[in-house]
Amino acid sequence: MQYKYCDHENFEDYASGRVLYSAEGVANFPVRLVNEIFGYAREHSVKKRDLCVYDPCCGGGYSLTVLGLMNADVIRQIYGSDIDTKMVEVAKKNLALLSEDGMEKRYAELEALYDLYGKSSHADALESIGRLKKRMHGRIATEIFVADCTQKLPPLSPDIIITDIPYGNLVEWNTESIHPLYDMLQQLASISHEDTVLAVSMDKKQSVIHPAWIRKKKQIAGKRKFEIYVREDPCQ
Repeated sequence: MQYKYCDHENFEDYASGRVLYSAEGVANFPVRLVNEIFGYAREHSVKKRDLCVYDPCCGGGYSLTVLGLMNADVIRQIYGSDIDTKMVEVAKKNLALLSEDGMEKRYAELEALYDLYGKSSHADALESIGRLKKRMHGRIATEIFVADCTQKLPPLSPDIIITDIPYGNLVEWNTESIHPLYDMLQQLASISHEDTVLAVSMDKKQSVIHPAWIRKKKQIAGKRKFEIYVREDPCQ
């Protein structure tokens, strides 16, 4: 696919386990692709800056942290939730990197590892964290919590919802919902406002069908696809 919003560059500073914390058993979303999806979501958003972003299936918070670091000038607030408590703990550590205190704590951890083992990988990580700190534009407010996104969610009122959903069977969704994707879309509609934009990455065989959401864009990206949705106008 041709990229419109994210140039091709070296993204090694964002590699999982380098500065950002890794979550066991989780394949992290490509840095360039998640920024491209965010760019399209922002294109369809009435609001362009001071954005509140939410990921209801955030896993270890890798994608949200990448978005916060690379779009700190336009993001004000980040929410993330996941049904897995272990993933949420990793996500909290990652999203803490969007604050000066979190970055300093991570720097101290990496510095201690380098002093102890003297590995080149730790030295590279220290260089990476120095570059990442330069991308920060103040502190992005973050809140990460445990939640089943197919059930009732708190009233977050996000401007952009961006998520990579499971492949769709009950085991991978880790929920008792019989129709998890539809139920998630219902819950997301209930917490969003009239201008909320929804960006969903999914398997090519999956379909987002819900009366509250209107598709504005569909794009194939390798083995997956992403789609951009806006709220249905209840007056129409």
